[in-house]
Amino acid sequence: MPRTTTADGVGLYYEESGSGAPLLFVHEFGGDHRSWEPQLRHFARRYHCLVYAARGFPPSDVPAQLAAYSQSAAVADALAVLDAIGADTAHVVGNSMGGFTALHLARLHPERIRSAVVAGCGYGAHPDKEAGFRSECERLALAYESDGPASVAQWYGVGPARVQFENKDPRGHAEHVQVLAEHDATGAALTMRGVQKARPSLYALRDELARLEVPLLIVAGDEDEGVLDSDLMLKRTVPTAGLAVLPRTGHLSNLEEPALFNLLVEQFLAQVDSGRWGRRDPRSLSTSTTGVK
Repeated sequence: MPRTTTADGVGLYYEESGSGAPLLFVHEFGGDHRSWEPQLRHFARRYHCLVYAARGFPPSDVPAQLAAYSQSAAVADALAVLDAIGADTAHVVGNSMGGFTALHLARLHPERIRSAVVAGCGYGAHPDKEAGFRSECERLALAYESDGPASVAQWYGVGPARVQFENKDPRGHAEHVQVLAEHDATGAALTMRGVQKARPSLYALRDELARLEVPLLIVAGDEDEGVLDSDLMLKRTVPTAGLAVLPRTGHLSNLEEPALFNLLVEQFLAQVDSGRWGRRDPRSLSTSTTGVK
């Protein structure tokens, strides 16, 4: 069971498969390292794939102090996994909570990140939604503490952006709900408070994001209402960003539409590796719809 220890003493469980350029996958709050299986089976044929369980998610350690959980700690943990295998740089793919980590890795450590796929990213980011999202995070943390993960999984797993998965793939959705039910109550509650509830607003970082040079692919489901506005903002802000919107899809695009998700990521990585994914052509930013002068 491969493990590495972070600078603040937290043990992280990780798995690796395949060979080639390092490709790191970062899971969402509702999943864990197992949530990337369709991607590992595909990309391990040509990449050195890495998945890990975030702090608070067994078999990684579950610190009991709120201070151990933050967006900055999540970024540092991803780097610790790369350091554990001696990877100076890597492509990174994240969904939801993991998408935020991927984006902040590109923002804060561009020298380590060859490209970033940011999927399902944006909950609570829009100024109109921020207060309500932070309040909901606290209520969810309390539910984990009072009712336990198995109980929470029964309704969290059929939330507004997860029912699409249930409708398309009941068996896959049932596996997802089982992963939810196996969360650690303490780890889930503290992750919700320290990472989800307290993370910085993306809208407050627009000036910095506008200077981002790391190739970026944003992936959203068109029925994942909580991310669409923020993802459009990211596309319009980050000069290296591309935006893919999957039809009739919710929050779990990598599980809900694995073949399409893998194809999009594969094409993106191929363009990055061949030097063909650059900044947006400035001619496309004209206020004219036709280019007429």
